[in-house]
Amino acid sequence: MVDFSKISDFFNNSAIPQNMLNRGQLVLNNFIKPIKTLFEQRNVPKKPWSDDQIEFLLKTLSNMDTDKDSDAARVGEREARIVSKLHLQTSAGFCHGIGRSGFLTAPQPKAPGGSIMYEISNYLARDILRNCGLPNIKEAIIVPLCTGMSLSLSLGALRPEWKNNGSNMRRTVLVPQIDHKSLLKSIELMGLRTKIIKGKIFGDAVRIPFEDIEANLDKDCYAIVSITSFFPPREPDNIKEISKLAKEKDLVHIVINAYGVQSPEWMKLIRSAIDAGRIDAIIQSTDKNFLTPVGGALIASPFKENITKISQAYAGRASATPVVNFLISMLSIGIDGYHKMIEEQKQNRKLLEEKITEVAQKINERVLKIYNPVAVALSLENLEEEQLFALGGALYNLRVTGPRVYNPKEKAFGTCCENYHTPYIVMNAAIGSKTKDITSAVERFEKAYFQITQK
Repeated sequence: MVDFSKISDFFNNSAIPQNMLNRGQLVLNNFIKPIKTLFEQRNVPKKPWSDDQIEFLLKTLSNMDTDKDSDAARVGEREARIVSKLHLQTSAGFCHGIGRSGFLTAPQPKAPGGSIMYEISNYLARDILRNCGLPNIKEAIIVPLCTGMSLSLSLGALRPEWKNNGSNMRRTVLVPQIDHKSLLKSIELMGLRTKIIKGKIFGDAVRIPFEDIEANLDKDCYAIVSITSFFPPREPDNIKEISKLAKEKDLVHIVINAYGVQSPEWMKLIRSAIDAGRIDAIIQSTDKNFLTPVGGALIASPFKENITKISQAYAGRASATPVVNFLISMLSIGIDGYHKMIEEQKQNRKLLEEKITEVAQKINERVLKIYNPVAVALSLENLEEEQLFALGGALYNLRVTGPRVYNPKEKAFGTCCENYHTPYIVMNAAIGSKTKDITSAVERFEKAYFQITQK
């Protein structure tokens, strides 16, 4: 077998001068050194890899899978047969997927390379969370599911066993009001009941008082869901107190940290809650936090056995593509690069508030006082109902994507409470956004505002 770190030894007696061989070997060793380090340390690299290095790793591992064996006699119903080379490109060569039916992290006999790739990705998932503020998690896993479906998987995997005699049939999940359909659907999908604790208005902010959560606990409750990151006016839950309650009352506690990895402030809330009480799983989106295509989530836990239960609850074999996308992001960014992006996010969030404040003064509106490290909300009290409706369309036509215009009188869902006092617009300065995105979006908002008010 060829040892690439010693490839020049094969040509010691050739006409190629030794100094040239040594020089070439030096270049090659520099190229493959990060791969060796990854296998040895299984951590997110400090410095980013080149695309060529990532592609070399993926091709090497995917060529270990049995569908690349030209001499194999493949007689199974699932043999990673494909009709186009485009399939190889979109899956990075991992056509067999990951896991086995009924056990997501189990080694796949037909995909030894894919199994290695998945194991490495899960190590990197744990490492990036530990580097971003959660040193007290024990295990993490990448799943090819969105955040909502990951909640379904986790709730199903961690619920208490239902006895044949009908005892212990607890089905209720406590949910501090989260006006997001995917999360509510995820609970309904598991045949569970949702008990929503209503949000209350505190100045501009919407919060769910902990005493209301405690008061709504009954004998049918087996789990509680809490959140960090959400759109204004909703602020994060009191996760620390909820975790204490979960520990005291033996409740499964799942934290939805959808796009919270980018915020050291949100991560600090989770870290202290883990130390103070009980958190069973933390779910975050791979696309919102790690700049991958949509379709993956990172589930982490302070308890290894919980991740094992969740991986064993997955039905069927899984697509490798969302896992590969996460791996590519981690190798492309590196720890240094990710922390730099977090700092850029902080600066962009500050810039967004400054720019929106300037516009607010021009149009006699105000920035709402809501704690959110990513988003900013601006009141729109001076607009008529038809103007509020027109503003969203005007922004879309000006090629501004992502803002949310809310008129609570027309639609309360989204405000996480009843009778919110003012219409508003929300803009985000999320990780990966650029300064030009912020400045251009606010400039176009001002233009759109005057377009609809000066007609």
